[in-house]
Amino acid sequence: MLNEIYDALKARSEDRLIKRKYKFFQAFKGGYGEGDHFLGVDNPNVRKVANEFKSQADFKVIMKLLHSKYHEMRFAGLIIMERQFDKACKKKTLDKDKQKKIYELYINEVNAINNWDLVDLSAPHILGRFLAEKSDRSILYRLANTGELWKERISILSTLAFIRNKDFNDTLKLARKFLHHNHDLMHKAVGWMLREIGKKDFETEAEFLQKNKYHTIPRTTLRYAIEKFPEDLRQQYLKGEA
Repeated sequence: MLNEIYDALKARSEDRLIKRKYKFFQAFKGGYGEGDHFLGVDNPNVRKVANEFKSQADFKVIMKLLHSKYHEMRFAGLIIMERQFDKACKKKTLDKDKQKKIYELYINEVNAINNWDLVDLSAPHILGRFLAEKSDRSILYRLANTGELWKERISILSTLAFIRNKDFNDTLKLARKFLHHNHDLMHKAVGWMLREIGKKDFETEAEFLQKNKYHTIPRTTLRYAIEKFPEDLRQQYLKGEA
């Protein structure tokens, strides 16, 4: 089946997209995606292929997809995992054992989730969703303390699933930890999660920004965080006058 998925993706590839993705995902030397390879398939087509095989692919196939050198193969593997996890969460097809196995596979293969799109696709919908009703979320802090960019991003992006339930505690703890991170991709992630909190509870986000001296945090984080604020208030924050 791995070859079938590869062939299906390859049939949809475009040479022009290989160079574009190589640059976009910084696969060049010194870039955050250094060493990655691309088939040149756009995301809608990767999703189509993944959906074709989502019911047939077992964990062995998914693992092989995640171990592929091709970005789109790993992307497809994560889509299949997310689709299978979603099915295992639905009332008519509820399968707690399957949920746990997919969670364990995700953690065991976390090194394969090695660019921001792979993180954003999977972290909230697999890891976050699995942990949303769990009291033990220590795995997020283990990931957060690795000092590895993608694992750090996974830790805070996973909390999007909690925010949707108006559960902000872990997000705020991790946001505080990463508030002065040295990478722009974490500035964006922190700001994004703060913005999502604000959409649910404006006062909680505003209090966090004030307590953590919003005028000292990275500008990208601040801009993301206050994007949905009323324009006059947004300008006050940008000018340090809030």
